[in-house]
Amino acid sequence: MTEKVLRGIRGAITVEQNSEKEILAASRELLDAIIKENDVVAEDIASIIFTMTADLDACFPARAARDKGFKYVPLLNTLELNVPGSLARCVRILVHVNTAKSQKDIKHIYLKEAACLREDLKPD
Repeated sequence: MTEKVLRGIRGAITVEQNSEKEILAASRELLDAIIKENDVVAEDIASIIFTMTADLDACFPARAARDKGFKYVPLLNTLELNVPGSLARCVRILVHVNTAKSQKDIKHIYLKEAACLREDLKPD
């Protein structure tokens, strides 16, 4: 068996409006996609950092992970830097996971308008 190491899996998604319902739904969609595409199990997650742009404040996006039953996974919510001209209404996630996958084999997920953030990572 290959030894597991700590890797980061990134993702981002946008929402149409600043509402609890939309932020939680988008956070859940993004987290589900990251988990599915990378074959992640909760026990292998070391921690998750959630960020939102300054135009979003209706709820904590990490609640989507708690609602999924991630009781023992350390979660952190924080505010994204407010850089002029940056993508608006964006939720970002960084999952720290113990995995045997190489960095090259990690699938970072960018959904909706956030797909423009890392066009260099689109599948060939």
